[in-house]
Amino acid sequence: MGHPPLEFSDCYLDSPDFRERLKCYEQELERTNKFIKEVIKDGNALIAAIRGYSSAVQKFSQTLQSFQFDFIGDTLTDDEINIAESFKEFAELLHEVELERSMMVQNASDLLIKPLENFRKEQIGFTKERKKKFEKDGEKFYSMLDRHLHLSSKKKESQLQEADLQVDKERHNFFESSLEYVYQIQEVQESKKFSIVEPVLAFLHSLFTYNNLTVELTQDFLPYKQQLQLSLQNTRNHFSSTREELEDLKKRMKEAPLTCKLPGQPTIEGYLYTQEKWALGISWVKYYCQYEKEAKTLRMTPIDQKPGAKQGTLDLTLKSCVRRKTDSIDKRFCFDIETNERSGTITLQALSEANRRLWMEAMDGKEPIYHSPITKQEEMELNEVGFKFVRKCINAVETKGITTEGVYRTVGSNIQVQKLLNAFFDPKCPGDVDLQSGDWDIKTITSSLKFYLRNLSEPVMTYKLHKELVLAAKSENLDYRLGAIHALVYKLPDKNREMLELLIQHLVNVCEHSRENLMSPSNMGVIFGPTLMRAQEDTVAAMMNIKFQNIVVEILIEHFGKIYSGPPEDTTAPPVPPPRVAARRHKPITISKRPLRERPVFFGASVEESGGDCDGVPKPRSHGDKPVITRPPVRPPDPPCRTPIPPKLEQRPDLIAGTAEEMPSSVVASRTKFFETASRRTGSSSSPQGRIPSDES
Repeated sequence: MGHPPLEFSDCYLDSPDFRERLKCYEQELERTNKFIKEVIKDGNALIAAIRGYSSAVQKFSQTLQSFQFDFIGDTLTDDEINIAESFKEFAELLHEVELERSMMVQNASDLLIKPLENFRKEQIGFTKERKKKFEKDGEKFYSMLDRHLHLSSKKKESQLQEADLQVDKERHNFFESSLEYVYQIQEVQESKKFSIVEPVLAFLHSLFTYNNLTVELTQDFLPYKQQLQLSLQNTRNHFSSTREELEDLKKRMKEAPLTCKLPGQPTIEGYLYTQEKWALGISWVKYYCQYEKEAKTLRMTPIDQKPGAKQGTLDLTLKSCVRRKTDSIDKRFCFDIETNERSGTITLQALSEANRRLWMEAMDGKEPIYHSPITKQEEMELNEVGFKFVRKCINAVETKGITTEGVYRTVGSNIQVQKLLNAFFDPKCPGDVDLQSGDWDIKTITSSLKFYLRNLSEPVMTYKLHKELVLAAKSENLDYRLGAIHALVYKLPDKNREMLELLIQHLVNVCEHSRENLMSPSNMGVIFGPTLMRAQEDTVAAMMNIKFQNIVVEILIEHFGKIYSGPPEDTTAPPVPPPRVAARRHKPITISKRPLRERPVFFGASVEESGGDCDGVPKPRSHGDKPVITRPPVRPPDPPCRTPIPPKLEQRPDLIAGTAEEMPSSVVASRTKFFETASRRTGSSSSPQGRIPSDES
């Protein structure tokens, strides 16, 4: 089980449980920082010492083997499983080739050391700065709050107002510091999956390219690298999508920190001070209180308990709540409660006047509380005009923009989008807009379609089925995923299912032109996952499930024909399969467990060096023999998201059977030409032993 998400709402409450969970994140951050330092140290040793090269690789392998990724949430995607297992795969592969290494890695510093140092300094270092500011502002706020709460109500009103303003200012500063720190520490926790693995992956490629097994090892490593790079790219895309939602949630939390409540949590919770009467006088004791309105239960956990005191958590049942008049007590923000378990009244002190109102409202206090209504953004409906708008957008895209590179990924101008929506949904003449005219470009049309779908009063795939769809996407059984989603589609209301079919059919058509527009089903899932599905509650935990929403849309696109050929025999979702005794249906990608091959002698050596082979057919070499190789270029290619897309290459007769022409159309697959060229023998012969086997991947 991974770390539970840190909710932004907890930043305002600052509960002991929140501090404990935050401490776990800090320990994990320190562990990651220590791990990165170890990787950098070992990488430098590997570059600097040829004589100690073999032992350095072994140590580096052990370091990778010992690290295990922690994650947020309860389930990993298939791509995240590949990433989580990647270090073990790297370690196994390093162990296999460690004895035969003999050449220095020339450009490992740029590939490994600098990215990790940048991540450690810019991300982890920045997070530690946020932590210092959080602790400093917290100490300053609670110190001022304690002094503030001891102010006498008999002081001048101007002095009290000034003190209130100072406390509110410090509370705001502390809340902002807490929000920024929680956001940053979770972002580092998520982004390290690819930010740490990618430099190591690039370093490994450099390592394999600059040794006497370069060609042979690259042939074996290529399929794994392609799949892992796809997993990294998909995880990066999911991260970017989730980060946008989290930033939006953080912004809303800054404006109204108590509006987002998690299901199953108390009606209200926070710190209160209780008046305790002792033999020698009266003291005020700090408690963390949680009140459940339906059951009228109040749980009070003592904080900063005096040494020797044995008082534990109090569970009380509320009878009544009354505001305490200011002139009846030498404290501010007080109210009295009566409980079934204790005789007499209990006087409680809130942290501010606004806080007291919230507590009294939750406890049905006698003093009425009024709140200004929360304004809600005008929402769009799934009606006849909406269907007309979607059909017109689809026709426009498929007519004049289906081959546009990055269609749906490229964002249009907000001004133009609003102009188009206002014109189309004008109550006086709804739908009276010609999208085929030159007035509207493809970016504006696609952005308007996404905006309309995202601002429906209820998402296309409904709140009711959201949880079941996400659970289906989390299943390890691929057949169950498809069957469950197939069944759930036919549980949608008719108009929702009709709209979903219309959209998915369009996305299938767009993906069929992925060679031109570079939009694969996975890319479409990242774009339309949060558009067609969203959770009813705005929480960090819900945002962490966006990657599974993306998987649902990806499955709908890839299996459109089967899903929309008709409803399943049983429209209920198939039962959850029992835990498997055997391995997963979808096995993580691996290279360390690949079948061993006979190692050829590569062309480029003389006949004598190749063992007298006059026919040009390479012979298996014995252990310890060093083949003659042709050195490939100094630097391996950058990850696919950072390089321009190369033009298509014509099919040559001497190309290998597993070229990029036969691979699935994707950004990563279109950029593997370098590896294929590096893995091909130099020479005129086209012996099959010098080629990349097309079935090994």
